[in-house]
Amino acid sequence: MSCFTCIKVLMILFNLAIFLAGGTLLGVGIWVSVDSGSFLKIFGALPDNVAAQFVNVGYFLIAIGALLVILGFLGCCGAQKESKCLLITFFSIVLIIFIAEVAGAVVALVYSSVAESFLTSVLTPVLKNDYGQNPEVTKIWNNTMTEFKCCGLSNYTDFDNSAFLSKNNGIYPSQCCKNSSSCNNNNAATSAVPGCFNQILNMLKSNAAIVGGVAAGICALELAAMVVSMYLYCRIDKEGSIH
Repeated sequence: MSCFTCIKVLMILFNLAIFLAGGTLLGVGIWVSVDSGSFLKIFGALPDNVAAQFVNVGYFLIAIGALLVILGFLGCCGAQKESKCLLITFFSIVLIIFIAEVAGAVVALVYSSVAESFLTSVLTPVLKNDYGQNPEVTKIWNNTMTEFKCCGLSNYTDFDNSAFLSKNNGIYPSQCCKNSSSCNNNNAATSAVPGCFNQILNMLKSNAAIVGGVAAGICALELAAMVVSMYLYCRIDKEGSIH
């Protein structure tokens, strides 16, 4: 078996796997979007707001699945039929995805501080206005503060002038104080419990190596797919003249 034939077979098998994976995601996405009720029975009873998000997840799965199906079809048929048009289209789509991923990574690195400021400006009003008023928001923040042993976004002062303090006569959430039955301003200041934002950020940074490794692996696969498709594209005419 020649090198060209071997790479061609590998290209077909690789893209067949992509096609099947895309078809699976597409099917699940359509099922979730059309019949989310039956799908949710698998997971049992869920809050209404969580259940509603499954529809959006379904649309996302449809989009990703459709893209994978198209990519798999182009790559598989392009290699099988030795079609330069299909191969260059496959190469172009993968290249666009690769460039978008690199651009997204660069933007995330460059504007990470801006993103932090933006999140702070968005989440602080939520603590002041919704914590203690909205059951879902309160539950999420209580779980977060308990899990990470933190208080507020930056610290206990995020609750100053909040609806929660007004409702509880100036008493802060219990997570903001260490071993205190009454978490008032003085106890919260003395406890100096760190804010949740830095705690969550540190957790993300500690897992950055795993995320980076997965991202590097995906980029490597995309580069390999582009190299193989371009190799086949350039060798088709030569192989045709030999036969």
